[in-house]
Amino acid sequence: MVTINYIVGMLSIVTLISGRGSNFEAIVKTAQKERWLVKFTGVIANQATAKGLDFARSQGIPAFAIEHRDYLSRESFDAALIQQIEALGANLVVLAGFMRILTPGFIRHFEGRLINIHPALLPAFPGLHTHERALEAGATEHGATVHFVSEGVDEGPIICQASVPVLPEDDANSLAARVLAAEHQIYPRAVKWFLDGRLRIVGNQVQIQPPESQLIKL
Repeated sequence: MVTINYIVGMLSIVTLISGRGSNFEAIVKTAQKERWLVKFTGVIANQATAKGLDFARSQGIPAFAIEHRDYLSRESFDAALIQQIEALGANLVVLAGFMRILTPGFIRHFEGRLINIHPALLPAFPGLHTHERALEAGATEHGATVHFVSEGVDEGPIICQASVPVLPEDDANSLAARVLAAEHQIYPRAVKWFLDGRLRIVGNQVQIQPPESQLIKL
């Protein structure tokens, strides 16, 4: 069992993005609406043009660009990320459309406090192009998964999932839109569970105390 060490008082979140960061925006807006006891200490993008940086600045959240192209290796880029995240004092690191494969060293450094959202019902369709692959496979359900990050791609312990039906008229764009709406519902929920100290990792499973459904159907 992995014990997640929580700190009493206001916890802090650092978010990593590559683009518009719509899940980051959903988390921030939910936190504001529900008046969470949390501090968003920073957003880091791996490219300066990421639109999510503009949203962060509009909310008074420190925004940083660390361009991966400026580094000769994944290891040196991740080392720069670690340095910035630690300087911001993150209790939780949230990946919100961060389109980089993280090194094992980075993942181990933040073990138990690094989470990601994936646009599929894991373990089905890990990796890229999930909506196209779901349609090609004739899936009747698709969805999204929030999980702790492990060294295996999209293999970490699952925190929660949301499923949506695949409709006969769906194409990849229409399916992606419904899945994204589902992501915006479950990612804030998973983050709040973490902040409230309700998550425990046992083997490759996440337990929630007190128990609550980890799957919603939309």
